[in-house]
Amino acid sequence: MRVWSLVLAVVVHAMLLGVVEMPAFAQGVGNPSDRLDKHSFGNPDVAVVRHVDLDLTVDFATKTLSGQALLTIERKSEGLLVLDTRDLTINKVEAGVTADKLAETTFHLNRADPILGAALEVTLPEKAKFVRISYKTSPQASAVQWLDPARTAGGKHPFMFTQSEAIHARSWIPLQDSPGIRVTYKATIHVPEGLQAVMSAEREPRGKDGAFIFTMNESIPSYLVALAVGDLKFKEIGPRTGVWAEPSVVEKAAWEFADTEKMVEAAERKFGPYRWERYDILVLPPSFPFGGMENPRLTFATPTVIAGDRSLVALIAHELAHSWSGNLVTNATWRDFWLNEGFTTYGERRIIEEIYGKDVAQVEEVLGFGELKEELASHKPIDQILHVNLEGRDPDEGMTRVPYEKGALFLKTLENAFGRAEFDEWLKGYFARHAFKTITTADFVADLKANLFPKNPQAAATIDLDAWLEQADLKGKYTEPHSPKLQAIRKAADAFAGGLMASSIPTNDWTTHEWLQFLRALPENLPQGKMKDLDDAFGLTKRGNSEIAAQWLLMCVRNNYEPAFARLEEFLTTIGRRKFLMPLYKELVKTDAGKARAKAIYAKARPFYHPISVDSVDKVVGKP
Repeated sequence: MRVWSLVLAVVVHAMLLGVVEMPAFAQGVGNPSDRLDKHSFGNPDVAVVRHVDLDLTVDFATKTLSGQALLTIERKSEGLLVLDTRDLTINKVEAGVTADKLAETTFHLNRADPILGAALEVTLPEKAKFVRISYKTSPQASAVQWLDPARTAGGKHPFMFTQSEAIHARSWIPLQDSPGIRVTYKATIHVPEGLQAVMSAEREPRGKDGAFIFTMNESIPSYLVALAVGDLKFKEIGPRTGVWAEPSVVEKAAWEFADTEKMVEAAERKFGPYRWERYDILVLPPSFPFGGMENPRLTFATPTVIAGDRSLVALIAHELAHSWSGNLVTNATWRDFWLNEGFTTYGERRIIEEIYGKDVAQVEEVLGFGELKEELASHKPIDQILHVNLEGRDPDEGMTRVPYEKGALFLKTLENAFGRAEFDEWLKGYFARHAFKTITTADFVADLKANLFPKNPQAAATIDLDAWLEQADLKGKYTEPHSPKLQAIRKAADAFAGGLMASSIPTNDWTTHEWLQFLRALPENLPQGKMKDLDDAFGLTKRGNSEIAAQWLLMCVRNNYEPAFARLEEFLTTIGRRKFLMPLYKELVKTDAGKARAKAIYAKARPFYHPISVDSVDKVVGKP
């Protein structure tokens, strides 16, 4: 594609000229092309978008967003402004030197790439600093889900929300959709009467026409721009924390997340000051494709973490930790995704340890390590690498447990080698040095060598960076996570597999994570009698806890336990979280009977799933 050659040339040239921000110590580290985002058509060497001003109308009848995006640009050289779009209808483009004096200009929307969407090329008049695009989204926009009232908790009002990570922002905003380009934004959102709009930004007083107005004064990457509209209520849970949810959910959510303020305080002690003023949580309908999304000031969360016993709040600790790793210091390209998620998973466990104790954090480390080993065994070598090559692929394919768990294990290894005190000092400095910047894996290595390794050369000599970052599997030396608490759980699983009746196992004080360890420690193939014994003793098929239910249903599919099949269908047609969907559908399609069941269930469930989940499940089950 001709635009690719243009982008490659101009961005490399930009890096050589220092156009794109780069930490001073990283000059000369790696290749300039390391910062080339191969998942964006944007050409920041010509003009880089610095601010986005949105004025959008939310139309539930047509399932579209329509209006204008006014882009403030910084000119670098003469040439076209190239933006990312996906399935947008572009009605008009204007440009000018000032925002109040814009004139229509020519534009060209290139032929769409199946993964990247279509490049929008805009002709810039001399000295133009503002570009206004009038446009409309598609009802099938990959970032946006529209829910009928029946799909909400209240059942009376519709709901919509966006999910922009990784490269889905371009499906509802024409902009340079790259994590390497940070923008500030303002938004005016027009919604039907009786509904609330919330965004990943500061909420301003409503406009005279009732429009909701939001401002984000700190620069963020495009994947963190987020919008939701529905019947929402707010409940404060701390001086700078609160919960947004549907009225029937808000009290439960507020109770579940009551420790959020403590988590923010704990995180500040570990990572430095919280830079986003507020930390609120929006509980979405169950079709949300992820556990959570770390949109600044407003984490989007799945209702599947509301277990009624606060046993799944590690997800909140995870999304909160993103306020430093990801939101404050961002991966420059999707190849560097582990810098977001590995740091965040490590940070999550440090928060959990301080609030709930070392044994709880150890349990999570052990379970995470088990998930990592399973995924490494199922992935091709290319996808076992932290610094993964995603060229020519959808970056969503890189969202496996590898960047999360292998990245966290690497950081834990650094902590063990240098000692917690020394590592914590480096970690806090890392976030301060790179605040509101984007970095590559090469930049991370340079920082490590400049600011941590000289503190203890003997410890540094034990760290094989190439093995950790560039090689498949687990080639770097590490200490396997250990939990005395889970050892007893494994013994219980062994005893059950050896003939002990389920009712003889003392489970009254087990947490969600202990249940998961028990179920995962059992043999993959269990006789029907053993499955029934487990179900009769513990009521596993009827469990409302989504984590336990998903693990149990996976075992039921694997062992063809028919009494759970009705619950399986109910689960798959009411929950859209990819973490649960993918293992279940993948297990179902392993047999002819299972494949038929998967197709029948998916035909019912597909309209309920978010486009991101649909794309993933389509590849496993096929389109109905």
